[in-house]
Amino acid sequence: MKDVRWGIIGCGNVTELKSGPAFQLVSGSALTAVMRRDGSAAEDYARRHGVKKWYDDAEQLILDPEVDAVYIATPPGSHHHYGLRVCEAGKPAYIEKPMARNHAECRELVDAFAARRVPLFVAYYRRRLPRFLKAGQLIDSGELGALRSVRYRYEEPPAEFDRAQPPWRLIAEHSGGGLFFDLGSHVLDLLDYWLGPLAGVSGSCTNRGGRYDVEDAVSMSFESQSGVLGTASWNFAAERRTDCLEILGTKGQLTLAVFANEPLRLCIGGQSQSFEIPHPKHVQQPLIQTIVDELLGGPEAKTVCPSTGVSAARTAAVMDQVVRDYYGTRESGFWNQSGSWPRTHE
Repeated sequence: MKDVRWGIIGCGNVTELKSGPAFQLVSGSALTAVMRRDGSAAEDYARRHGVKKWYDDAEQLILDPEVDAVYIATPPGSHHHYGLRVCEAGKPAYIEKPMARNHAECRELVDAFAARRVPLFVAYYRRRLPRFLKAGQLIDSGELGALRSVRYRYEEPPAEFDRAQPPWRLIAEHSGGGLFFDLGSHVLDLLDYWLGPLAGVSGSCTNRGGRYDVEDAVSMSFESQSGVLGTASWNFAAERRTDCLEILGTKGQLTLAVFANEPLRLCIGGQSQSFEIPHPKHVQQPLIQTIVDELLGGPEAKTVCPSTGVSAARTAAVMDQVVRDYYGTRESGFWNQSGSWPRTHE
């Protein structure tokens, strides 16, 4: 295979800058086709991004012989369906995060791709962004001493929207839950990457604002595989924005934002050091490069991409555990039972 020829299902906003152009810039990669149900929108995207083919039918893109691998960039509600179709076609898939609406859908995808020995990747791209690689190096270096605890806090004011037509991120059938699934998944994936799989997970959530059906406030505690204790909270009905992750060891503390482009701050023995590391223009490009490198290496190649279906499924399992009481169950179909959710409104 000279280049990995990609097709995109769902060329919406996330593909305009974060990911789409990266498929044409990564070494060994080419973007061959795009699909959107609105054919005129797909045609417009293809024209603007220099892509030679466009479709309004995902099946046609999946079966296109000039498409070697497929990037699924639709809302999570269709990831399971499209992922299984890509798997049946015997093609590698790169799926947007969160991987699916719940852990059950994730497991079905992981098992299907494993059975066919086809690679499955997930877009937790922070695993390869320079600022988070630096944070990982500081954690692994031992400068913090023995790691003891992790604290994360995220708050933002409620967004304005037409309550008669909430955005897809606030509809469980399309998103799997509230904004916790969209934003919190990035945080939990990073902790999984740096500290190992999370265990002893417990949590609770509620809906404080009453502006939509899904949760808007979440708190949780956990213990990492390496024995680090952690707490985290998200409030999407707050007065102001907060984004702060603190990793504490016996010798010092590392503080960083997960979403804001703020410097990393390392404090050791009362001495502080800052690291200003900006994001690349196309934030998914470093991760996509690892995927292409792995695919071009062939079936016997050593694993290169750090974000797989297996790792993403672990994060889905953690999120399900945290919000289970709010929804009553996280089994398939819970999104159609909102009238029976034992949620609370404060």
